[in-house]
Amino acid sequence: MKQQNSGKLSDLLAIILPGFLVAATGVGAGDLATASLSGSLLGVAILWAVVAGGFMKFILTEGLARWQLATGQTFLEGVAYRLGKIIGWLFLPYLLLWSFFVGSALMGACGITLHAMIPIFKVAANGKLFFGILSSLLGLGLVLAGGFGLFEKVMGICVGIMVFTVVLTAALVWPGTQEVMAGLFIPTIPDFQGSGIPWTIALIGGVGGTLTILCYGYWIREKGRTGPEAIQTCRIDLAVGYIMTVLFGLAMVIIGSTIKVEGQGAGLLAILADRLQEPLGLLGRWLFLIGAFSAVFSSLLGVWQSVPYLFADIWTLFVKQTDADVSRDLTKILPYRLYLWAMAFFPMIGLFMSFKEVQKLYSIIGAAFIPLLAVALLILNGNRTWVGDHVNRPITIIMLLATLAFFGILGWMA
Repeated sequence: MKQQNSGKLSDLLAIILPGFLVAATGVGAGDLATASLSGSLLGVAILWAVVAGGFMKFILTEGLARWQLATGQTFLEGVAYRLGKIIGWLFLPYLLLWSFFVGSALMGACGITLHAMIPIFKVAANGKLFFGILSSLLGLGLVLAGGFGLFEKVMGICVGIMVFTVVLTAALVWPGTQEVMAGLFIPTIPDFQGSGIPWTIALIGGVGGTLTILCYGYWIREKGRTGPEAIQTCRIDLAVGYIMTVLFGLAMVIIGSTIKVEGQGAGLLAILADRLQEPLGLLGRWLFLIGAFSAVFSSLLGVWQSVPYLFADIWTLFVKQTDADVSRDLTKILPYRLYLWAMAFFPMIGLFMSFKEVQKLYSIIGAAFIPLLAVALLILNGNRTWVGDHVNRPITIIMLLATLAFFGILGWMA
């Protein structure tokens, strides 16, 4: 009986693990600093933005998976063969810009969190620099040495820790059920020195990742999922992953809303942890820091492992112009390795910039990708000749159009 239960548990984990990877990779990048800063500046009134961002990302990622499983092509392969190779050349500079800012933000977040846990430097900026570089090198080593199997295990552990500790912290500083319910179900954007709309856009853009959702296709390929029969499995694991993403984002906004942080830069997260110590004691401080580090390091590890897939695919499709080969292992080719090393080192320059501004810039740059992805999915998954019976359903079309309209209106208002 125990073996049977163990087998069922392993089967369940195999189903939901790619969704966990999406949650872990996207969560640390946007939800930690952006959500806590947004909550500190705007309060729980913008909780609805977390739910909206998570649901939008679910619709988009499901569309990516449906395209790949219906056609056997990754999203970038579909763009190359169906929409024209010029789009790949336009996407490359965007990828380079995004990689720099997301890499810098993740290194900075890891460095700040570790400095708060191990304050061996008198100056917080020095702690951010040292621990940020150390975290980047550790992520590089794990990706190079461990392969996909070790990557899965480390990410699974990090997801469990980050969700449990951060949600528990939010429960301990609960601001009031009435305020939270109003923030969830009555969409408003408070004005804070003219920055309410930009921070709301950054929050929605950061929830659940942006460019990293493209990597879901490579992870399900690693798990051996092929063919339309796997679409329902992907929907299940994505639902689990994005529920966890939304819970984490809501918790971070709640935590930020109850503790006003005047500081910025390298000391911001340390100040946030110190403020949590006042109502919760030392245990509350460490709960937050452990969850925060699990979130940002899992995101760093996920980005280091997955984003080089995108560059390797671009190199193969748009530079070498080689036909797609589903069986090829992108992690073994030189472009993947070169981009992995570049991501681990070049964004270190951003550690000398303001953490708050790097975080905001990367979130807004990431948010700009979402409407472009929505347009592409409307075209690719809207053609029955390409995807057969797996074309966009009316509700999916409505949501993709709503995503376009939402970001268009907010962009115009900003």
